[in-house]
Amino acid sequence: MESAHSPLPSVLCSVLSVKRQNCEVTLDPGRSLLSWRELRPRRGKDRSRPGICMTRVFHQARGLVNGFTHQFPSGGVTIPVTEIVSVGEEEIDEKYYNSMKWQHMCKPHAFTVRYVQRARKHRWRCKEVTFWCNDEQLFYQWLQALNDLLEQQTHRPKYLLVYINPYGGKKRGKQIYETKVAPLFSAAGICADVIVTEYANHARDNLYEVNLEKYDGVVCVGGDGIFSEVLHGLIGRVQKGSDVDHNNPNAHLSQCNIRIGIIPAGSTDCICYATVGINDPETSALHIILGDCQPLDVCSVHNKRTFLKYSVSLLGYGFYGDVLKGTEKNRWLGPARYDVSGCKTFLTHHCYEGSVSFQPAKWVLGSPRDQTPCTSGCYICRQSSKQLEEQQKTQVFGSEHRGKQDDDWTTIKGRFMAINAVSMSCACPRTPKGLSPAAHLADGSADLILVRKCSRLDFLRHLIRHTSNKDQFDFPFVEVYRVIF
Repeated sequence: MESAHSPLPSVLCSVLSVKRQNCEVTLDPGRSLLSWRELRPRRGKDRSRPGICMTRVFHQARGLVNGFTHQFPSGGVTIPVTEIVSVGEEEIDEKYYNSMKWQHMCKPHAFTVRYVQRARKHRWRCKEVTFWCNDEQLFYQWLQALNDLLEQQTHRPKYLLVYINPYGGKKRGKQIYETKVAPLFSAAGICADVIVTEYANHARDNLYEVNLEKYDGVVCVGGDGIFSEVLHGLIGRVQKGSDVDHNNPNAHLSQCNIRIGIIPAGSTDCICYATVGINDPETSALHIILGDCQPLDVCSVHNKRTFLKYSVSLLGYGFYGDVLKGTEKNRWLGPARYDVSGCKTFLTHHCYEGSVSFQPAKWVLGSPRDQTPCTSGCYICRQSSKQLEEQQKTQVFGSEHRGKQDDDWTTIKGRFMAINAVSMSCACPRTPKGLSPAAHLADGSADLILVRKCSRLDFLRHLIRHTSNKDQFDFPFVEVYRVIF
């Protein structure tokens, strides 16, 4: 009998059955990988039977060993444990078992592994595979080993607060959550308290009152509007609890550590599209289940010493500001209101005279025209974040740094069609590359885009560039700068 303190095997390898085919299934805890490959049938009496355990201790796990490798045809499936959604015992359907498919197995046992399968264009799908065996001890050994590894994923949420906007987009938020998201949350063992919002800023107001200590995160189902409500509610509550005056533009805001998940069900879903890469509810739900986290830059907007709002995407004055203002009057049109308001604003061809002052972000890596998009684990964001943290610790960025850069302000005067400041690419299905394709999500800067007065035809050419791979800044009347905000 083995000692109670004996080490667990580094690799668990067994012959199990998948869809009536014998497969060698391997779990490598050291590399956090689960893989299975179909076994070629053997001749003679030494045929592999499902449930035969070949658990071994490999001091250096470098794939399969000895006589098993040559049995595999090309292919097989390998998935990281970090992308396994859930593992559970499968109930045996007596009718299915008695249909002669599994009668060669004595008292079969089955467990199902649900996992993420990556598809094209950043789309994720939840797939599942069921493993069968007739050895009860082996069955529980596999369940225990897989569940132990899943329990080590401590960053995954267990209890969520969900806000659903039933009026956003095509008014399908509640249906999307119930049919596409809730079943995935249930399969992953996530409990959720669901609140369907009844009026504007309902989510923001509720977040000031709800007990957040029992939740691992907040999920909003809808478009950019419901995300903005949740963002303002969480940041506002944290500042209130920390006695921070958000009306002071120089105040150092307390960091909000509660994660926000987005299930797209709006008209544009700009924030979801720019962070996940696609506005697909199932993909977003799987990112939330796996505990994926993406930091975002948050910009506060003030009028002198009065706080107006927080922004994580676009601050638009001129054309885009007029478009958004026009959409509020025609919300009954749904997503089509952006086309109606956009055409009307384009035909009016308004321009605005004024001056814009900004500080160039000289310390930030990259530039708005370097053709380097922000991706997961972005080097530019990582390095810029480290620099910001160092500056905050030494209080250089908060006081001395800003004081030394008082002379670095740049002022541009003129007549403008549009003045935009974006802290992310602002990509969406309408503009797949976004307003600034190389803008970064968490580098502490924003891209300032100035479109000077021009003809309707030139402005139309500039707008069309947003839907293509061409450089939308390559016009004499367009200027772009990476600035501190």
